[in-house]
Amino acid sequence: MNAPPAPKNTFQLPRRAAIELNLDRGFLWTTRIFAYSIAFVILAIGVLIIQRALPAIGAFGLGFIFRSAWNPVQDDYGALPMIAGTLINSAIALFFAIPLGIGSAIFLSEDFMPKAVRTPLVFLVELLAAIPSVVYGLWGIFVLIPLLRPFQQFLHDSFGWFPLFSTPPAGPGMFPASIVLSIMVLPIIIAISRDSLAQLPPELRQASLGLGATRWGTIFRVLLPAAFSGIVGGIMLALGRAMGETMAVTMLVGNSNRLSASLFAPANTIASLIANQFAEASGLQVAALMYAGLVLFALTFVVNVLAESIVRQVKKF
Repeated sequence: MNAPPAPKNTFQLPRRAAIELNLDRGFLWTTRIFAYSIAFVILAIGVLIIQRALPAIGAFGLGFIFRSAWNPVQDDYGALPMIAGTLINSAIALFFAIPLGIGSAIFLSEDFMPKAVRTPLVFLVELLAAIPSVVYGLWGIFVLIPLLRPFQQFLHDSFGWFPLFSTPPAGPGMFPASIVLSIMVLPIIIAISRDSLAQLPPELRQASLGLGATRWGTIFRVLLPAAFSGIVGGIMLALGRAMGETMAVTMLVGNSNRLSASLFAPANTIASLIANQFAEASGLQVAALMYAGLVLFALTFVVNVLAESIVRQVKKF
């Protein structure tokens, strides 16, 4: 006679559900702790910078942002040329990098070439991010500046009456630094834009083509708007990288604390100013450099807030 079947464990399912619930809660709290930790680190950095910048804040106030003097001998400091240099340098870099980066992302995410060719190209693009910034700086000094000099000289000779080209090219300056910076931020824009386009549902392409749209019409009127938030995120990360880049820009920008409307004139950025002077600074000069760092911190924060608001408005639209 066969033995009766063993009774089923009626508590197995509730126990498994309780274990999964506890695991979900543990994962939730772990990720929450990580998120709070990041916010705490950013807040701690901001508090430290403000604390070190307090003497300069008390001495110069908001006038520090609008003054052009930088004289360590007389303890007279102003960051306007460096702020303008940071913003202009980053804007020129993005002016060249955005169309080239988005175009490359489209080319690498769509089926314009065989996968055997596309995969090495993606690897080479990502390899650009692994090159040290000092190598970019050396390449800019020995290769890019001599290469750009005839073109800059032509612009100065032909359009020297225009303020942007009014300075004779003499080597390091805003223009070569911006070109190198645009190359440095390209991998960020390409990688994030490509991932955003590649993760779109294939039904979007199929539906658009099925309705009679051309391939390029599908890309520009369907895929790019659908991936807009990711593309903007990549551009904003690239902008943050451009605003904070130090070594390559320091080697190429000319490090001149003067305002100039010419793209060929030497200039300076906040990051370059700190890199050049912090090691030998003392007293109020250290506080002024920390104040300049606080301005850069605030600019980066404002850029990210604006990017988030743009993405939300586009999503609503």
